[in-house]
Order: sequence, then C-alpha cells, then structure tokens
Amino acid sequence: MVVPVYNEAANIEALFHEIDAVLAPLGPFEVLFVDDGSDDDTWQILNALAQQAPALRPVRHAARCGQSAALRTGIDAADHDLIVTLDGDGQNDPGDIPRLLEAIDGCGQPLAAMLIIGHRTRRQDSSIKRLASRIANAVRSRVLRDATPDSGCGLKMFSRATFLLLPYFDHMHRFLPALIRRAGGQVLSVPISHRPRCGGQSKYGILDRLGAGIVDLLGVAWLMRRCPPGYPLIANPASTKQTADRS
Repeated sequence: MVVPVYNEAANIEALFHEIDAVLAPLGPFEVLFVDDGSDDDTWQILNALAQQAPALRPVRHAARCGQSAALRTGIDAADHDLIVTLDGDGQNDPGDIPRLLEAIDGCGQPLAAMLIIGHRTRRQDSSIKRLASRIANAVRSRVLRDATPDSGCGLKMFSRATFLLLPYFDHMHRFLPALIRRAGGQVLSVPISHRPRCGGQSKYGILDRLGAGIVDLLGVAWLMRRCPPGYPLIANPASTKQTADRS
C-alpha cells in the first residue's frame, strides 16, 4: 500500500492503525507513507510509528514535489506487485480495501491488465467542491472516454509493473484510468464510502486545480490520439505472473 501525505500530522497515526487492522488478516503487506516535504510533525510521527510497526515504511521527499511524484516514489520503492493507494487525509476508508480485492478476484482478468478504482457515491466535501468534481469528471470522461465516474478517487488497486510502464507527468494520478486504457488495460469502478476530513486542511483549491487540470486534460487527450494501433504495453496479460501478495 502507498499513501502520499503532506502536512497530515493530525491524521496519519489513526489512518495507519485502520490500515493495519484491515490488512493484517489478509497476509503479508507493507505500507509506504511518502511524506512529500511536510513542514509539520508528519515525518516525526511516521518514524515513531515505524519503530513499533515493521509493516510501515516511511519515505520522504526533501522538498514538496506533488502527489503524483509521491505516489511514484512509493510505488517504485514497493516490494510487492499488487499496489493499493489511498489519500492520506483519512477521507478514504481503509475498510473498503477488501471490496477492491474482491473485485479483482472476481473479474477474471490478470492484475497486470486491470485498474480497480473507487467511486465515492456520497462525497463528504463542500457543495462547491462536489460541484467542481462533477463538472471535471464529466468533461474528462467526455474528452478521454475513460469510462470512469470518479477518476480522482485516491483509493485504487493496480499492478506496480504496469504503473511503471505508463508515461509519468505531474498530476498523472488524476488520469490513471485513461492511461491504463491507453496501455491496453481495463478499468473497473467499485462503489465505496467517503468520510469527512477529521483534521488538517485540504491542500487543493478549486481554481489552482482547474487551471492545471485543463492543461493536463489537453496533454492526455493528445497522448490518447497519438497512440498507434497495436501499441498496448500490456502485450500478453494472460502470461503475466499474478501475485497473491497484498501490499
């Protein structure tokens, strides 16, 4: 599991214990919290937790690089191929992780060919943020045809090897469904819960996300159009080794 965090000192301890309680019965796992250059007590808390929890692996950026960079750092450092990500603010419920595991087990496709992504059906955000998200999802879905109602959900499951084949750019995590489909994979959305933020502050504003999102959307649309026939990176998913590791 990979959890990117920035100034989440108020949330990470409770979140880790929730993750640990959910994953411990499922088999071997690791939890990589990637501190994206926090200037609060996030790093100190993670190191203190790691002294008592061998499954926790804290990783740190010396300066803030962004959520996509933090995710890539954690995924690159992971020891298992099955990757689960979720947001570090506690709004994703770790109790929904088994739903994603059941979905991948029941879809009949190898992990390398799939992205399982949560769909927050009842978002616990402000009305303005919910409206902005609905508009962004509608525009993105129409332009990219990624068949995903909630591309921005942090709770996702996919293959580490497949992820590392994808083109990397800032904010790529918002377009992972389109990138997976471009690589020849499939996307499955699973309804999940969503919780209010318990502590700390959101790191995203409506206007700054909108400005970056438009530029990124145009770039990903260009990538989709420039994908040549027969391109898929997932060349022979049936032969790809599937792992039972839960990370």
